[in-house]
Formats: sequence, structure tokens, C-alpha cells
Amino acid sequence: MRIGLISFAHMHMWSYARHLAEHPDAEIAAVLDLDPERGQKACEKLGIETYHAVLPHFLQEPMDAVVICSENARHAGDAVVAAGAGKHILCEKPLASTVEGAVNMVRACRGANVNLMTAFPCRFHPAAARAHDAVSQGRVGRVLAVSATNHGQNPGGWFVNPDLSGGGAIMDHTVHVVDLLRWMTGQEVREVYAEAVSFNDALPCEDGGLLSLRFGDFIATLDTSWSRPPSAPVWGDVTMEIIGSDGVLSLDLFAQEHVVIRERESRIRNENWGDDMDGGLVDAFIESVSSGDEPAVTGLDGLRAVEVVEAAYRSVKSGRPEVVEHHSP
Repeated sequence: MRIGLISFAHMHMWSYARHLAEHPDAEIAAVLDLDPERGQKACEKLGIETYHAVLPHFLQEPMDAVVICSENARHAGDAVVAAGAGKHILCEKPLASTVEGAVNMVRACRGANVNLMTAFPCRFHPAAARAHDAVSQGRVGRVLAVSATNHGQNPGGWFVNPDLSGGGAIMDHTVHVVDLLRWMTGQEVREVYAEAVSFNDALPCEDGGLLSLRFGDFIATLDTSWSRPPSAPVWGDVTMEIIGSDGVLSLDLFAQEHVVIRERESRIRNENWGDDMDGGLVDAFIESVSSGDEPAVTGLDGLRAVEVVEAAYRSVKSGRPEVVEHHSP
């Protein structure tokens, strides 16, 4: 299977590319990047001969599918054109920077009869899978409340440019936990109340966020903040405490860590040694394209998460809870 790579703007593309390069049933066909220096550097590191700076020219290369890791605001345009060329798509989260863009992506892929998979790798972590089984099988009883975090460092660059990212920390870090909770409980978010804050006044977007989410019959809180300083030993986290009528389940996706002391840098870092969820994501995408089956994480899943983000930003502006509007693409 030949797969093209659309942009190394998002750092996750490096991990996806590594897994594709190592996969026995996949071959990287070409690289597209609007930044020639970045794109050609990626080709050199990966040993890829074909680089393009223009999407239609790139899509003329023989390939079955593409992975999109461009800036959030470019996802929809890249995906619609790729779907029109008959390419299956794995798209980095958030699926789009707006609900309208996400709807257009889902419609375009359905119309072209190609798969659209949202890159939510957390679903492929064994700890998340065990938590899903425990919750969905009722082993914690009825879910009453959830306290969750998705912290990180401020990525900088285009991530803090709302024209390219669609927002700040709320846009960046809401979608993973929303998707996990939808997947585990089978319930949709009905209403959101959100607070946003800028710890750095020079930023044009928020770097801190706290959301209260009302699902069908439980409430969850989510801290989405870019609250880790560069000197922090841990880049970020995904944690949950799920409180049920029959028990409490605690989940920490990145607890498998080595403490690494780099004396030359005078720094201590925690580096993950555990299960590789990106590998599971890439394997699932290749399998879905090969089999023709619907991907494990669909474009509709990505759309539902973007709907929550959009409602959160409406709540920040209005100062009150906002209903999540669900769309039928």
C-alpha cells in the first residue's frame, strides 16, 4: 500500500511516518509540504525521493491513501481535495478547526467512497482499552462523574496562531478526552461550560482551559491547559478518574516512564518506555484501507469532538453553559 504524507507541520507526523516506514504492508509514496525546507528535510531523513509543494501535483503520484498533519485550519481543504482524488485519509486531530470544515470532510469522503479516520491514538493504548472494557461492561457500575486532564507544554509556532490552529489550549487538548469518554460510555456531550485564561499575556489565544461537560447522565471536568513549563520533566498527560456507582477507575496513559538525568544539560526528564499507541493507530488505518471496512475511529468521531470544542468557545464568550449542536453530515 502506497501512502502519501501531507505536511510535517504537526510533530505527530514524524511518529506516523516512522511506523509507516517500518510497516511490512506500507510504503511512503511522497511528501507534500508547503514549507520546502521542512518538506525536503523530511524526505532526506526518511529516504523519500519524491517531494511536492503543490497538492494537486502530489496527488497525481500513485498512492492509495494519505496522512494529513497540516495546520488545523488546512485539514478540511487538504482532505476534500484528497477525497476527490480517491485517496483514503488518516487526519491528525482535531479533525478540523471548525464544525463546518469537519462536516465538509465527512461528506466529501462519503461521497467519494473513501475512508476518513481521525487520529485519536489514545484509543489504541492498552490501558485505555482496558478502561473502555471496564466501563462499557459495567464493572464500575453507572458512571456518575469523571475528573480528567490533558495537560501539556505550549507548542508555540502555528499552534498559538488562531488563524491556523482555530484556537489555543482548548482546541488542542479537548478532543482526546472527549473522544475517550464518548467511546467508553457510548454517550454524547450535551452541554459545555468553559473557562479560558491566558497565563502569557503576549499570546493571541488561551493557554489554559477548564471545561465542565454534561453527558447523557453524568458530568465530567477536563483541564486542557498548556501548563507544563519547558523545564518540567514530563511534557504532558492524559488522566481520568471515573467515579461509578460500584467503584472508581483511575487511568494514566503515560505512567510508564523512565527518569533520565542528563548531566550535560542539567535536566531531569521522564521519558515514556511503554506501549506505542501511534503504532496501533497506523496499523488500524492500514487494515481499514486493506479490508475496506470502516475505520476504528471515524470521521464522525472527529466531528463530534470538534462540536464540543466549538460549544466550549461559545461558552467562553457567553459566560454560560452552551448546548452542543450535533450535525448529520
